[in-house]
Amino acid sequence: MPLVTAQRLILQPLAIAAGLLLAGAAQAQSLQELYDAARGYDATFLSSRATADAAAARAAQAEALTRPSLGLSAAGTQSRSDPPSGTSVNNRTLTAGLQGKYSVYNAANMPTIDKARRGYAVAQADLEAAEQDLIVRLATAYFDVLAAKDALSTTQANKAGIAEQLASAKRNFEVGTATITDTREAQAKYDLAVAQELAADNDLRVKRVTLDQFVGRVGVEPKGLAQPVALPALPSTNVDTWVATADEQHPVVRKARLGLEVAQLDTQIARAGERPTLDASASLGAQNLHNSLNGAAATATGVGTSKTASIGLTLTYPLYTGGLTQNRIKETLVLEDKARNDLDFARRAVSEATRRAFFGVQSLKAQVAAYEAAESSTKLALEATQLGYKVGVRVNLDVLNAQTQLYSTQRDLAKARYDVVVNSLKLRQASGQLRAEDLSSVNALLVK
Repeated sequence: MPLVTAQRLILQPLAIAAGLLLAGAAQAQSLQELYDAARGYDATFLSSRATADAAAARAAQAEALTRPSLGLSAAGTQSRSDPPSGTSVNNRTLTAGLQGKYSVYNAANMPTIDKARRGYAVAQADLEAAEQDLIVRLATAYFDVLAAKDALSTTQANKAGIAEQLASAKRNFEVGTATITDTREAQAKYDLAVAQELAADNDLRVKRVTLDQFVGRVGVEPKGLAQPVALPALPSTNVDTWVATADEQHPVVRKARLGLEVAQLDTQIARAGERPTLDASASLGAQNLHNSLNGAAATATGVGTSKTASIGLTLTYPLYTGGLTQNRIKETLVLEDKARNDLDFARRAVSEATRRAFFGVQSLKAQVAAYEAAESSTKLALEATQLGYKVGVRVNLDVLNAQTQLYSTQRDLAKARYDVVVNSLKLRQASGQLRAEDLSSVNALLVK
């Protein structure tokens, strides 16, 4: 096969990828644009945000424990009595009043308020974790589509190269310079390439559906990585730095720490059951009575308007609760121990996940460098094999294998680059540092 043909086969994946990029350039969207859309559509994230809003309302409800309450009541009654004397009496009573109450002292009030505030902080930690999860899930779906597109383009290029080699083998067989074995080997490779193309096309369709679901649209087209690809370096190459940051910032650790504080507040609330409470109350009311009697008889029944006012303090001291309070205290103390163990587990799990993510990114970056070197080597190997086939020192199968090896290397290189980007985000998630602003560095890698 001529050297020009070899060069055309080598450059074919890039040409196909460029064609796909130009075809979708008008609709192509960056990761940041899709993330902004997903924040308003993703059900999991919206559910976490609603939970955080509800926790804020619960915290505001708890604040009412230290504030006075005031109520208004009003009532009206109509009655009729028929005594044996035969004189019927109709009574109409109107009553209205204000009742106020204030908790002067209750040892459970402040711990209850603090517990509600920490409940809101827990919901905020869950919301932060949900936002980080949304970023990672969306980035994974985004680059899965790009990887599937690259896999399809390299598969199509491989099939085109095999088809050309098959045609060459047939021509050589017809003129008697090659055996039927070359033709059958090329045909087998071509049939396999057709099956691989169908599988790659279906995989791309599935990946597109997943990405579309994040934003509620159809036909979302992600932007590809700009060429040449320059993957950013990690802010720190010391794994201990990432682990230390995770212990301080990770929402899971923060949630577990808040869980311990809530358990301690529950113990305070339980102990408050052994202490007295003091409540102040006040009321102001008026009652109007009217009946059908006249004169002294009406006056004797209390006809007219009467007013009442009262103010008082109520002291309550629990003497015996049947063991309720004491056993509640025992329960909360045990739950404190559980919360401490949960915090230790969260720290260990986050530390382990951070280390795994860090070493995973380091390994992937090394793989990218290795694949880049392998791509250059396989290109040279293909050229040498094709030249050897032309002069008769290599067989057709050698050329086919060299072509397949080149396209496989190009596909794996593209996938490794995408994995570096996604796993860098996962590393930030594992260490609790992932923010929406981190998408800016990813967008800088994409085609403008």
